[in-house]
Amino acid sequence: MERLPTSPGDRPAGTEAPSGPAYTAAATVNEQGVVTEWSEGARRLLGYEASETVGRPAAELLADDPAESARRVAPWQDRWSGTVALRHRDGHRLEVGLLAHRWTSTGGTAKWFVVSAVTGAAGLGWGDPLREWAFAQSPCFLAVFDEDLRLVRANTGMERTLSLAEPQMLGLRLPEIAPDPVSDETERRMRQVLETGEPQVVDAFIRPPGASTEHGWVTSLAPLRDPEGRVHAVCLAAHDRTGIEGTRQQVLVPQDDAATRIGTTLDSSRTAQELADVAVPRLADFAVVDLLDPPPRGDEPSSGLPAGPVAVCRMAVRSILEGSPESRVSVGETTVYPPLSPPAECLAAGRGAVYATSDPAIAAWAAEDPGASWISEYGTHSTMVVPMRADGITLGVAVFGRHQHREPFQSEDLWAAEELATRAAVSIHNARRYTREHTTTMTLQRSLLPQTLPDQAALDISSRYLPAGGEAGVGGDWFDVIPLSGARVALVVGDVVGHGIRATATMGRLRTAVRTLADVDLPPDELLTYLDDLVLHLSADEGDRQGAGEAALGIGTTCLYVVYDPVTRGCTVARAGHPPPAVVSPEGSVYLLDVPAGPPLGLGGLPFETVETELPEGSLLALYTDGLLQARDHDIDEALDSMFGALARPASTLDTVCDRVLTAMLSHQPDDDVALLVARTRALHADQVVVWDLSSDPSVVGQARRNASEQLAAWGLEEASFVTELLVSELVTNAIRYGEPPIQLRVIHEKKTLICEVSDASSTAPHMRRARTFDEGGRGLLLVAQLARRWGTRHAAVGKTIWAEQSLLGF
Repeated sequence: MERLPTSPGDRPAGTEAPSGPAYTAAATVNEQGVVTEWSEGARRLLGYEASETVGRPAAELLADDPAESARRVAPWQDRWSGTVALRHRDGHRLEVGLLAHRWTSTGGTAKWFVVSAVTGAAGLGWGDPLREWAFAQSPCFLAVFDEDLRLVRANTGMERTLSLAEPQMLGLRLPEIAPDPVSDETERRMRQVLETGEPQVVDAFIRPPGASTEHGWVTSLAPLRDPEGRVHAVCLAAHDRTGIEGTRQQVLVPQDDAATRIGTTLDSSRTAQELADVAVPRLADFAVVDLLDPPPRGDEPSSGLPAGPVAVCRMAVRSILEGSPESRVSVGETTVYPPLSPPAECLAAGRGAVYATSDPAIAAWAAEDPGASWISEYGTHSTMVVPMRADGITLGVAVFGRHQHREPFQSEDLWAAEELATRAAVSIHNARRYTREHTTTMTLQRSLLPQTLPDQAALDISSRYLPAGGEAGVGGDWFDVIPLSGARVALVVGDVVGHGIRATATMGRLRTAVRTLADVDLPPDELLTYLDDLVLHLSADEGDRQGAGEAALGIGTTCLYVVYDPVTRGCTVARAGHPPPAVVSPEGSVYLLDVPAGPPLGLGGLPFETVETELPEGSLLALYTDGLLQARDHDIDEALDSMFGALARPASTLDTVCDRVLTAMLSHQPDDDVALLVARTRALHADQVVVWDLSSDPSVVGQARRNASEQLAAWGLEEASFVTELLVSELVTNAIRYGEPPIQLRVIHEKKTLICEVSDASSTAPHMRRARTFDEGGRGLLLVAQLARRWGTRHAAVGKTIWAEQSLLGF
């Protein structure tokens, strides 16, 4: 970029004061050193128009090396002052005193605001008259006592306070002017100032005769020295404590109330009413709180609202008059503030203001808006409007009025009102954000949890899910019911550590992983091992993205995995730090399955153990998360006793069982999520399952087809024979050709499903491949996949099983 225009030669540095009145030269420079703003004062000082400087490097204005100037400012400094040599537009050098402030916006953007005061030639100097005026007219109590501690000067403040003229007090000592023990103590301190030269503060009050003990002046004593440093006199300065304390009482007490009375809940309406209740009658005689309708969307900061009519919803009203007659708009109703009315202007500008009734803006508002008639009807003489803002977002406006207080609103009242409004706005904003996030999390969670339980013949199932109450947020509890091959069913219950959308998203990933691993038909202990590895990977990936503080994603998650086989009535269970399942026998006895706890997921390297047990038909199995037990105020034994009692009571449906358990365990909305899964076992009897042992001779394929066809005829399923024979033929042929003996064929008849399974001792898994035109094989599994609704392979400790399911709904 070309340098700013200069004349060919340098002129001598200019140090003379310019003619005319004083002014301020100001400019703004961004973090990259580029001028972004240029004032009229800056143009007058250096001669450059704004168009010549804005957008150009500020270093081009320097008369010396820019690097040397930059070294004067430490990187951590937010303010700098000093003298800098600048180059005037005509080329001459100027030594200018600068003050620079570093500002950082709420969005994180930083800039330097640079100013220089240019003194005018005709300004009033700090001469004797001005000094005399300052002393005489100071609002403080000022007095000077000589080396004998006799009064030599007194200002108007002292005269007014003590009701004595200066000539009446000259030559007297302080105890003689205001006889009081406090005056004696003050004089003793003045003598110390003369002797030591050290200032003193008197923690007592000088009171004129007859003044009450509540009225007084807090006093400071300072030595007055000559040019050689010798103390010649003492200056006494006092401030009216009564006025200070009165202001503090008026302004600070509402803030103390606000700390405990505003934002006590996540209810926006209640928070708004709390704001009004704190303000009236302490700060105002009448107050309303209005929030924008509709509320702002998102969390992006906004500078304010565009000028114009503003629709608001009245959230709170409070008055010292019974029934709050000033407000013509009821709580919950919507109203509109006209353009240019004080509330609309407040919302547009994003800052508060105080108005007298005589202010034209108030008169125009009252004339245009019937809702503002309270200003004249109730004799309101002072009005204050304050925006409700939080995180840079405008939420609404609070309006305050005084008609009983005699004093109008002052700047201290505006400051107090803004503090109250900000506290309320932060609470409302947080409540809305919490509600929005909670709704999002709940929606996500509902979409991830099972919407309906699958139809299967092994178990009768019912479930309940209760999200946490209070501010904890939705957690990561989940449950699932997964049909497996061979008419078996897997039950899963898990609990992700933490609350909120991250916990819910983690829950969704883990639930998907469990379903994927279950489809592979892994044993429970192996499935938990793979899930443990997944949590470790998720945690590591999240830690890389978010930093060490987020590295524990999912670690500590618990999980219970149960597989029930209705053919054998066997139940296989493994758990990762999760509470064990409860079992109710058909006779009514209740107990916890003795399953080794195993470590929570995410610790890595620790084994999980599997327990196998047989459950009689009609047994009740209850899986739950720890929120069910922790919801009680009693210990774990009492909680288990309550749960056992509810499970043991006879019930016609499992829904009744679930409701009884929750009623017995929860006296209020739980502090943690609760997932409950209750299942009653069914059994597939011998007339529904047929098994044939086959030799590895290819000639048995035909016999296997005939056996399956005859069994289907016995079950009344002749229409399914053709497809079944094809499936049996292909599965048995594959087992003979590629597997190892012994070979077994099993056919299972559920109510709506027919399952064909062929097992052999080989662990080699089959896979489909594309057969070429003249290939004699390679089409068997493709045919199976086309004929069956589902098919797959599961492995055992020795060998494997290839299975295929047909739907019987059409037969």
